[in-house]
Amino acid sequence: MHLFYEAKPAVLRVVFITGISGSGKSVALRTLEDFGYNCVDNLPVRFLHDFIAAAHDEGLQRVGVSIDARSSGAIANLPGTINALRALGTEIRVVFLDADTGTLVQRYSESRRRHPLTDKLFHEGVAPSVEACIAHERELLGPLRELGHVIDTTGLTPSQLRSWVRNVVQADTVPLVLTFESFAFKESVPLDADLMFDVRCLPNPHYDPVLRPLTGRDAPVANFLAAIPSVGRMIDDIAAFIRTWLPEYMQDTRSYLTVAIGCTGGTHRSVYVVEQLAAMFAGQGQVLVRHRAQKQFDLYDPGGGPAEAPPLARP
Repeated sequence: MHLFYEAKPAVLRVVFITGISGSGKSVALRTLEDFGYNCVDNLPVRFLHDFIAAAHDEGLQRVGVSIDARSSGAIANLPGTINALRALGTEIRVVFLDADTGTLVQRYSESRRRHPLTDKLFHEGVAPSVEACIAHERELLGPLRELGHVIDTTGLTPSQLRSWVRNVVQADTVPLVLTFESFAFKESVPLDADLMFDVRCLPNPHYDPVLRPLTGRDAPVANFLAAIPSVGRMIDDIAAFIRTWLPEYMQDTRSYLTVAIGCTGGTHRSVYVVEQLAAMFAGQGQVLVRHRAQKQFDLYDPGGGPAEAPPLARP
């Protein structure tokens, strides 16, 4: 399919919000509107070319578009459409929202809303379950998940989601967005992780009554962990793996990479390791830091973090 407009010197920045129904797309789209984006909700894919052409003609610079599974017939063509738009100089970011099935089912139950695919999957007088609708939707949207930055909204508050979307949008001028995310295994492994490392084998500050109420961002916990050689070796090994394979991910035209670090409670060890890795990779594109268990979500600021830990102990 051809595009029937000529690219103008002004760069048009387009953010596509997509993902599983009930994962927070409306919240994400409202966040874009707050940032001055002209937004359209549930735009059928077949109208996308005309909409982008009109945005160019109007001289718009920021556009947000929400696309969901109700455009299922044309979703298979969307990756090619996005690549064609990029080839013409349009800056495009794709944000894919997801959540675990249990969370989605609970959200539908609390809101008393029907899943948008209910009518489509209605068969012989029997309405499909919400779980069946979600499974079908995951299959339909699978190709889009591979195109963009995945955010797992399981357990997130609306304010967290707004902050995470804001950080992704603010980072949209760099070739790579590298996210380090701490999490608690006792909750679940985040769905948005591209790489996951388990640091539960490291000594746990939780068992020190003085350190227990603190986090890996606090100097006493950082000092405790920095003095342990195995912690330093773990961080070095993770960093070496990322440095080795990051060029390959970038060569695969990937513009987002999320590295998840997990410990039991997501408060001490994983938080500390994430902070150290973020500092080590601060010069590699845009670095984002997320601490799921602590409601922390910041662009990494080398000068604005917690008290600096002493050098890591090395064997």
